[in-house]
Amino acid sequence: MTEAPNPAQMTPDPTAGLEGVVAATTTLSHVDGQNGVLILRGKTIEDLAGKMPFEAAVEHLWEDFSQVGDHPLRTAFGQARTAAFAVVPLLEDAAPELSVFERMQLGLAALPLKRGLPDAVAITGALPVFLAASHRMALGLAPVAPDSTLNTATDLLRMLTGTLPPEGHADALNRYLVTILDHGLNASTFTARVIGSTQAELKQAVLGAMGALSGPLHGGAPGPVLDMIDAIGQPENAEAWIGGALARKERLMGFGHRIYRTRDPRADVLKAGLRLIGAENPKVKLAEDIEAAALAALKRAKPNRPLETNVEFYTAVLLDAIGIDRTLFTPLFAVGRTPGWCAHVLEQQQTGKLIRPSSHYVGPQPV
Repeated sequence: MTEAPNPAQMTPDPTAGLEGVVAATTTLSHVDGQNGVLILRGKTIEDLAGKMPFEAAVEHLWEDFSQVGDHPLRTAFGQARTAAFAVVPLLEDAAPELSVFERMQLGLAALPLKRGLPDAVAITGALPVFLAASHRMALGLAPVAPDSTLNTATDLLRMLTGTLPPEGHADALNRYLVTILDHGLNASTFTARVIGSTQAELKQAVLGAMGALSGPLHGGAPGPVLDMIDAIGQPENAEAWIGGALARKERLMGFGHRIYRTRDPRADVLKAGLRLIGAENPKVKLAEDIEAAALAALKRAKPNRPLETNVEFYTAVLLDAIGIDRTLFTPLFAVGRTPGWCAHVLEQQQTGKLIRPSSHYVGPQPV
């Protein structure tokens, strides 16, 4: 008689957060954490970010789906922004205590679809409009209508400020949006795929993904990086401040990653972009000095645990350098990641499979 398997031996450690569990087969992105490589549909992130605009990178990611339509994505996203601006009055009438992120979710929930644009185009094009309008409302300013002739990054900055941005700032934002386009089966992407597997509408999957992104363990790290940089203040303070933080067992924001066991390749992509625009910005030099001090201190404190710079560190410095308020970091993350969420939902729906994992019951038995 064969002995029954022990359920505890069959079940992944629940405290590991499903680490190592394969839950999807994808052609979209691959994260090689051991070697510090990020691949998006056959191209490394270094071949995409800084080499092509956001729209071209999205076209590359969406190549296997019928979301591009008959027009170039720059044109289609421009049309989508114009259509989305009709929803902005609803955001103005919303409760004043809603955050920018919550107003974006409200706008997306109200966004009419099936009006000549593929859903993924309409959703991706709408979120920059909702972000910029919501931020201006929070400042007591009138929303700025989109300019459909501009690319996404340029128009987003223009809608935020009311004026055309410097070309270098638009290029830097383009680089950031491409860098965060897709990144394996992270928490928000997995959420999107689960919702999409039920054959729910695409915008419902994106709304769910935004909910996952709102958590501080996923989309909230770049802001605290700036808080750390501000607290250190001067390069000569970095070593003592970092040493004190480590002695208090505090986490250094912007260092270490759940997947990468070496340097996050996106950090170098963003750092390279920062050098193109930030030579005169004293905070850039301060950030580089803090990075060097932090890496040295982490190596001394945890010699057997590789902790390298992650994407959040230079995300914070880059976005700050081009004038993005730190309260917008998570909303902007959603703008850049939405095409990836959409692609994963479309890919999952092609399989026709409902994602339905099992759980391991450890509660009391009936008496």
